[in-house]
Amino acid sequence: QVQLVESGGGLVQAGDSLRLSCAASGRAFGDSAMSWFRQPPGKEREVVAKINWSGSYRYYADSVKGRFTISRDNVESTGYLQMNNLRPEDTAKYYCAAGASVTTTPLYWGQGTQVTVSS
Repeated sequence: QVQLVESGGGLVQAGDSLRLSCAASGRAFGDSAMSWFRQPPGKEREVVAKINWSGSYRYYADSVKGRFTISRDNVESTGYLQMNNLRPEDTAKYYCAAGASVTTTPLYWGQGTQVTVSS
C-alpha cells in the first residue's frame, strides 16, 4: 500500500506559478510510477503528467507541455508538479497517484488539492 497526501494548491492569478507536492508513505515509493491528474469543475478527470520510478521517462498532456514539470525525490518519498504560467483553464482539483508503471491504471490516489486560477 502507498498513502499519498497532496499539498501546495491555492488561489493564484493567471501567469503565476505553483508547486504541488505529493508526500508518500507505506510501500516503497521508489518502486512506483507516479502521475498527476486533474478534474476541472463539471468535467472528467484527465491525466496531466506521468513519471516512471527512476525519473527517466516523463509524459505531459499537450495542454500543459512546456509549462508544467513533473519530478520526484525517491529519498524523500515525495513527488512534485511545478506549474508555471498558469491559466484559468488550469483550474481543477489536482490528484497524485501511484502505480506499477506509467502504462497501467494507478492503484493509489491522494485526496486532491484545489488549484484555482483567476483571470
